Amino acid sequence: MTASIPTYGRTLPTLADVAARAGVSTATADRALNGRPGVRPTTLRRVLHAAKELDYIADVSDRMPAGMKPLRLAFLLPSGENSFLGMLGRLVARAQEQFAGFNMRARVEYIEGFRPDLLAQELKRIGREVDGIAFMALEHPLVREAVNLLSERGVPTVALISDIAHSARAAYVGLDNRAAGRTAGYLLARFIGDRPAKVAMIVGSLSYRAHEEREMGFLHLFQELYPAIEVVGLREGHDEEARNYRQTKTLLAQYPDLAGIYNIGGGPEGIGRALREVGRQHDIVFIGHGLTRETRSLLMDGVMDAVLTQNPQATLMDCISIFANLRAGRPAAEGIARPGIEIVLRENLP
Repeated sequence: MTASIPTYGRTLPTLADVAARAGVSTATADRALNGRPGVRPTTLRRVLHAAKELDYIADVSDRMPAGMKPLRLAFLLPSGENSFLGMLGRLVARAQEQFAGFNMRARVEYIEGFRPDLLAQELKRIGREVDGIAFMALEHPLVREAVNLLSERGVPTVALISDIAHSARAAYVGLDNRAAGRTAGYLLARFIGDRPAKVAMIVGSLSYRAHEEREMGFLHLFQELYPAIEVVGLREGHDEEARNYRQTKTLLAQYPDLAGIYNIGGGPEGIGRALREVGRQHDIVFIGHGLTRETRSLLMDGVMDAVLTQNPQATLMDCISIFANLRAGRPAAEGIARPGIEIVLRENLP
């Protein structure tokens, strides 16, 4: 049984209908309706007017039958030191007005990370209390079983940041992580230049499919295009500053000629601290993920060279759109494009 939310009323217009009415591309209409940057004020007004004329899903609150209970949602995120996830959780907590505009209510819960048994248990527990769950998935049979059980009960789940394979989750909101790994590898290689070199990876945990796919993309890029650059190690840091610091110190001792580090997960401060201590913060290329206060500071200081990121506000709006689509009986991902990989350097910090 596929997870769904009961439908209400008639068939709704599509994003393509709104775009056609407004005289813009589907991508522009998507950016306008989901609050993403890059849309001119006049274009934004035109798209919003078209959406209102067509009674599009962005005005879903106007179409809800009187007295209908709000859709209850839960965002289940790993606790710990990952600044990007913390920022996403705070954003959800502050966005109650946005949720209310779609006749939804959302809460945020945190659980210990890297524990598939605990994640599966919490999914099943929370699934008895809400109408939908967005969560950061761990690739594990226990989690897959919990997701499939919720689907059978009619409680859809949306995988955030990291997906889970062969499951009945309703949708995935996140980057193409294999492409992200290849992009990080390409940047490292271009920064290092055309010479033999050694680079290393520090991962949060390979229990996250996102981290595993980034690793695969990174490795394949060097095998295909830059065989003179050797990837010498993969170490787990569990997104913790202290552990990443120790892993970096070990790598630097083991490979004194190390030329680059790719931080696949969180905890960039630990890597930066280790590089500063040995005076190599400006000659080792350092690339990571998630634009946060910490990575912004490292970019400004020249310790990090590039950050791959996605817009947390857009991530939130995509989740809202998915659950609204499901409630309306539309395909979960209709009108929603996979977020692009944003590359942030010191010179283009937003």
